[in-house]
Amino acid sequence: MDTLDRIAPAAGPLLARVDEIVEYAGAPAGHPLWTQLRRVRLLPGDAVEAVAALRPDDIAAAAGPLRATRDTLADVASTLPAPGAWAGTAADAYATGRRALSTHVDALAGRAATTADLGDDLAEWMRGTRRAVAAVLADVLASAESAALPLTGAGPAELLPPDQHGAAAEVATRVLRTVADAFAAAEPLLDRTTTLSAQSPPPPAI
Repeated sequence: MDTLDRIAPAAGPLLARVDEIVEYAGAPAGHPLWTQLRRVRLLPGDAVEAVAALRPDDIAAAAGPLRATRDTLADVASTLPAPGAWAGTAADAYATGRRALSTHVDALAGRAATTADLGDDLAEWMRGTRRAVAAVLADVLASAESAALPLTGAGPAELLPPDQHGAAAEVATRVLRTVADAFAAAEPLLDRTTTLSAQSPPPPAI
């Protein structure tokens, strides 16, 4: 359990209230909230839930087996028996097939290593994102805007005064900006995932 696991339940009522107000009242024209809503396409509560669902330890745990697979494949690629004293057409065909298979297995080993490295980086990004969201939740819970938003007994969003609409918009902006910035930072990881998928080595023709 990390800081986000501990603070997200405490922030839940505030986020639910902010979501309700933002969904009803939005924000004034030109308010930064609109930019963040376009970037994330989620209300703050849903955005925080998406980050809370990230499980970096599960991703990191897969890296070890992938590296073990890499080592096994590398061993296989290096130990395929050579033709030795065998000569002739069949020996030549075997040598050609052996080289193709060795190259393919070696490529698979490299792919396993690259996937493990990507998993490590993805897990670290998840941890950083969870820390950033936990920090912004702590900030908004202690903010003047949070204090201006009664969570119970205040009636529906349409009955709230404009200053509370503004407070909700400020909280939403801060939370969504943090989430949007974190996911923007993950774009290079997504590019690496796409590249890795496109570079899957075809089986050798033997």
